[in-house]
Amino acid sequence: MGDNKDGVVEGRKVPKLPIEGKRNILITSALPYVNNVPHLGNIIGSVLSADVFARYCRLRGYNAIYMCGTDEYGTATETKALEENCSPKEICDKYHAIHSEVYKWFNISFDEFGRTSTPQQTEVCQAIFKRLFENNWLSENTMQQLYCDTCKRFLADRLVEGTCPTPGCEYDSARGDQCEKCGKLLNPTELKDPRCKVCQNSPRIRDTNHLFLELPLLKDRLEKYIDEMSVAGSWSQNAIQATHAWLKEGLKSRCITRDLKWGVPVPHEKFRDKVFYVWFDAPIGYVSITSCYTPNWEKWWKNPKNVELYQFMGKDNIPFHTVMFPSTLLGTGEDWTLMKTISVTEYLNYEAGKFSKSKGIGVFGNDAKDTNIPVEVWRYYLLTNRPEVSDTLFTWPDLQAKLNSELLNNLGNFINRVLSFIAKPSGQGYGSIIPDVPDDVRADSHEPTKKLAEKVAEYVEQYIEAMEKVKLKQGLKIAMSISGEGNAYLQECQFWRLYKENQSLCSLVMKTAVGLVYLLACLLEPFMPSFTLEVFKQINLSNEMHLSLCDEKGDVDRAKRPWEILTAGHKIGTPEPLFKELKDEEVEFFRKKFAGSQADRIVRAEAEAEKVAQQLKKTKISEKKKQPAKSAKTQATAELEISITRLDIRVGLIVKAQKHPDADSLYVEEIDVGEGQTRTVVSGLVKHIPLEEMQNRKVCVLCNLKPATMRGIKSQAMVLAASNDNTVELVDPPSSARVGERVTFPGFEGEPDEMLNPKRKVWETLQVDLRTNADLVACYKGVPLTTSAGICKVSSISNGTIR
Repeated sequence: MGDNKDGVVEGRKVPKLPIEGKRNILITSALPYVNNVPHLGNIIGSVLSADVFARYCRLRGYNAIYMCGTDEYGTATETKALEENCSPKEICDKYHAIHSEVYKWFNISFDEFGRTSTPQQTEVCQAIFKRLFENNWLSENTMQQLYCDTCKRFLADRLVEGTCPTPGCEYDSARGDQCEKCGKLLNPTELKDPRCKVCQNSPRIRDTNHLFLELPLLKDRLEKYIDEMSVAGSWSQNAIQATHAWLKEGLKSRCITRDLKWGVPVPHEKFRDKVFYVWFDAPIGYVSITSCYTPNWEKWWKNPKNVELYQFMGKDNIPFHTVMFPSTLLGTGEDWTLMKTISVTEYLNYEAGKFSKSKGIGVFGNDAKDTNIPVEVWRYYLLTNRPEVSDTLFTWPDLQAKLNSELLNNLGNFINRVLSFIAKPSGQGYGSIIPDVPDDVRADSHEPTKKLAEKVAEYVEQYIEAMEKVKLKQGLKIAMSISGEGNAYLQECQFWRLYKENQSLCSLVMKTAVGLVYLLACLLEPFMPSFTLEVFKQINLSNEMHLSLCDEKGDVDRAKRPWEILTAGHKIGTPEPLFKELKDEEVEFFRKKFAGSQADRIVRAEAEAEKVAQQLKKTKISEKKKQPAKSAKTQATAELEISITRLDIRVGLIVKAQKHPDADSLYVEEIDVGEGQTRTVVSGLVKHIPLEEMQNRKVCVLCNLKPATMRGIKSQAMVLAASNDNTVELVDPPSSARVGERVTFPGFEGEPDEMLNPKRKVWETLQVDLRTNADLVACYKGVPLTTSAGICKVSSISNGTIR
């Protein structure tokens, strides 16, 4: 399946180079700007879409590399550094790490995730500039620029805000380079009522010298490239329209220098106090990041006969990639690999408004992780909602509907039905062994199987056709249709009846169905790699066994005979549910949690913290009032009988969880509670929490209960969970809480018992006052269960009992 299937570059692998006679594909996605956390709109707009295509290319056996990294120079970084009172480099280091972490969680399979603030970027950028200068495509001109007397500096585009001059728009927070509302590119001097973003004073206009790229002189070469490549590369319609709009308006000279300190220095005596404009320098980042990946980068970037360049981005980036960057490369006179295909998304909007990094509106990459909704669900939802021809809308009820109906009831249900039946013991199923099909049973003479194979063959062809044209949403829809066909096939064949009435035919049906499970796992790998890994685990196959869909290996042809895909006699693993239902109350919780901007959320969080603090104060006062003066001895005895501090509750990490061999409703967990070796814990949670959600997660563990043997296995502790009616959820310590640290109750002091005396019923007495509050915080008499990293909470159960 190619390298780096499972996330951001792991270790240093041997770089791939173009191979003569193979299809060599160079993939880039717009370099995410480094001044904020990426939101879901950014992720689907470039990085995730490119990842799906890169994974598809590897699935087809093409020689593909995927280059990306953070765009780090320019005004926005300087502005953010001013806001956070640190240096631009510190901002870049901080956000590069955040971006890397987010993309790693999203399983983005970069071959290199670099950055533009490197010596390689300076080297490549300055070399391109020198060629343009030598070839006379640059001119020098005096331009008027806004100067702030208060800050004593020329203001770069993004350091100016004002009212958009476009009739009918007049957005009052337009930036100096582009209006975020209408999308029009601007010069800062065009803004009405401009103001300095740093001090809010009105700047004045002053003359300053700059260098310009003479786009009008490069027009003929550029138009020839656009006319040929937009057809050959099947450019998306929005890319063609936006590019032609620029050409129709007439190409103008574009300034490529700025009065800034943070950027690539201009290697020219007269302009040595200036740097390159970020839109001249940023696309060159694709080249410099490749040069960090391999010293032989020119074999990718100066090899147009053997390499195809595919670029992914949001619609606001189009002109820089179809006009500015190609003109820059054409002007050098060198034989560059120019973009063949550009895949552009429209905007993904959030609930009622627009995702916005600057305003902090929407769900951000780190938020997605914190919801505990699995990554494959996020990837599926974003890709099925990919805004390919028009803006689309993210809503929580829509996410819920797609998860519950398409993933859980269609895909998950089909796979679970097939594997669970095969896993049943002999006499009820196949004892986990894929059945052999007797010689007297032929697929082409069983009408339902024959019809299914024809449909699947058609779908596989359509899938390849859609993916080759980078119609990712269509490719996903086609793959999911195969799952629908699988469910219909199982219903039509009524395999549960066949098993009793015609075992030979049932073997054909189940061998066909399990082949379809395997095929689905492969076709969906570009979209949901973590789902594919789990299916392969349940089928008991290594990841290297992927069906590759290579033409030369005859894989596509094999996919059309699903009963031949997996070998009879192969033993499958343990089937588990692949998806978990998203409930109405969870959806409502997320809608409230992510309402408004990030600033609003901080205010709400602070208010919640204040509420908890006030509650603590009241608790301390009432505790003091309740206790009349007693002799020291009586007081000690009383404390010994009732204090919550007698419980030894610690932060634990479930290292491994599995079903109890002799009890259907029990899990057996190995939990690290900071003692050097794990404790064995038996919990009755099977009906409430899927096994995959019990793995590698932090929990609150009561460690000083007397050990009890449960169906033959000694349980040495108890995991705390909250319940309400039929719902049960684990009490979650903060993700950064230290394993083994003791959970405390502010206002209550004291050491825990070595072991609780069951005769005194200490746990039973205290347990009645352990509950979750309306804010989902786990509390004892209103006091939160607290760790050094914060308070312990549950996902959705308010006013529930903790036991």
